[in-house]
Amino acid sequence: EKPIRMVPMKFLLLGLVLRTQSSQVHAFASSPLIANSIVSGKMSSSSSALNMARTRGLERQEEGATPLPGGMTLYVKPAEDGTSVGDCPFAHFVRMVLAEKGLDYDLIPSTQENKPQWLLDDYEGKMPALRHRKECYVDSEVIAQYLDFFFKDPELAVASAGEMEKASAVLDGFFPAMAKFTKHSPNGDEEDKEKQAALEEKLQGLEDHLGADGRTGSYLVGNGEQFTLLDCSLAPKLYAMDVCLGQIKDNAIDLAGKYPNLRKYMDDVFARPSFQSTVEYGPETVVWGWTSYH
Repeated sequence: EKPIRMVPMKFLLLGLVLRTQSSQVHAFASSPLIANSIVSGKMSSSSSALNMARTRGLERQEEGATPLPGGMTLYVKPAEDGTSVGDCPFAHFVRMVLAEKGLDYDLIPSTQENKPQWLLDDYEGKMPALRHRKECYVDSEVIAQYLDFFFKDPELAVASAGEMEKASAVLDGFFPAMAKFTKHSPNGDEEDKEKQAALEEKLQGLEDHLGADGRTGSYLVGNGEQFTLLDCSLAPKLYAMDVCLGQIKDNAIDLAGKYPNLRKYMDDVFARPSFQSTVEYGPETVVWGWTSYH
């Protein structure tokens, strides 16, 4: 069954047509992660999701109704065999959020050939795509915010937009730098060294942030005591980097020796049940995923 196409709506925020009373919409709009996204302008992928939502339907407004658990299906990139779960860090991000909240869902790895026609027609085939009954969301950040706003146990956003913004700034540019270094071949030439230096600049920023005075916990935001959406987003990307450094880039960066705070952070987030239960794709699939782009 095809998701309901958009009819005139009263509420549209970051790609989410909210089926809530106005007080809930105002609360969503002013929540720390949403506010930070709008103010900092850093969540460009969410902005693109908003543009898509202006022309493609998600759900009709239904005054007073709120989403309930159940009826969720997540469409994700497959592995090389076309049927197993692939290594997409954005899909893994969403799965960690779902796992942290104990939400049940069906997981469907989808090639271009077996994607549902409605996903191709109305959402350009983009994944990860979360279908929740008659709604569909196709941006990992939008999906995560949707899940965290409506399913708050546990809440993965912090009370202070400033703390979230500070941590987000540290992550800015990390994944593009990691991707450029990982995908470059051959290893060790001058361009490779330049890309490595750019990545290490981002790693040093993370190292300094995690080792700052006054931090008492292991995680990214504020004093590090609360595990947040930012940790869910970063963990799969760090896992991909960890695998690729060892198996593609000839161990060019000694994480434990040069960035001990970051290495400890990685070990801590990788040990969380929400990560362990969603990383079944493993190193072999990560290597396939990254080398298939060369």
